[in-house]
Amino acid sequence: MMFSRAMCIRHHKSTSSSINGSFCLSWRLGVETNNVLPWPTVPTECLQYVENYMIHGQYEQDLDLIMEQAMSFVSTITLAGDSKDAWILDVDDTCISNLFYYKSKKYGCDPYDPSGFRAWAMKGWCTAIPSVLGMFNKLIDKGFKVIMLTGRDQETLGQVTRDNLHNQGFIGYQRLVMRTAANKGQSAVKYKSEVRKQLEDEGYRIWGNVGDQWSDLQGNSPGNRTFKLPNPMYFVP
Repeated sequence: MMFSRAMCIRHHKSTSSSINGSFCLSWRLGVETNNVLPWPTVPTECLQYVENYMIHGQYEQDLDLIMEQAMSFVSTITLAGDSKDAWILDVDDTCISNLFYYKSKKYGCDPYDPSGFRAWAMKGWCTAIPSVLGMFNKLIDKGFKVIMLTGRDQETLGQVTRDNLHNQGFIGYQRLVMRTAANKGQSAVKYKSEVRKQLEDEGYRIWGNVGDQWSDLQGNSPGNRTFKLPNPMYFVP
């Protein structure tokens, strides 16, 4: 009886804002656990919630925790010394951030705009995600061959992406793999699976794989461990 009464009081005191916040928290959990799919845009009522999450510290704390877990795993690995121990990193919103661009798109409430994103990427203004850059440098120091694997188009965004990564401190990776005409029209899962399988065929051992989208991590040859970074702003199938 006391429990029921308390629940009634809580419900009576709830505001529209707290109800929306509760829904948006559940929605983000569903997104991050890949139970809400596909989703074309962020729900309009969650714009403020996503903005708060991305810019008021929680996003960075979540990234730090995930990178700590990844580095704990790295510390258990003994490299073979044959230059074939590999680690894969996605690029957009894994190594470098598009947060400034998505602010102009209402943090994902607006529909995806391919030409708008391409114009943004061509500027080369993406900033490094600090916790991932820190992990990247430790991987390089330890002797891993880091493979950057991105869905960006090589023909139009190849040089600007290399320059952007270099300018933000991502120096010393083994290679940057980008989409070519041969990959046109492929889903991210198919494209990235094929690249990872090719790397394994070359003799690489993929120890880890980090991305902000489930499609970065799903499919064949995902690696010994995968690490999903949060991204409540957009979904890539």
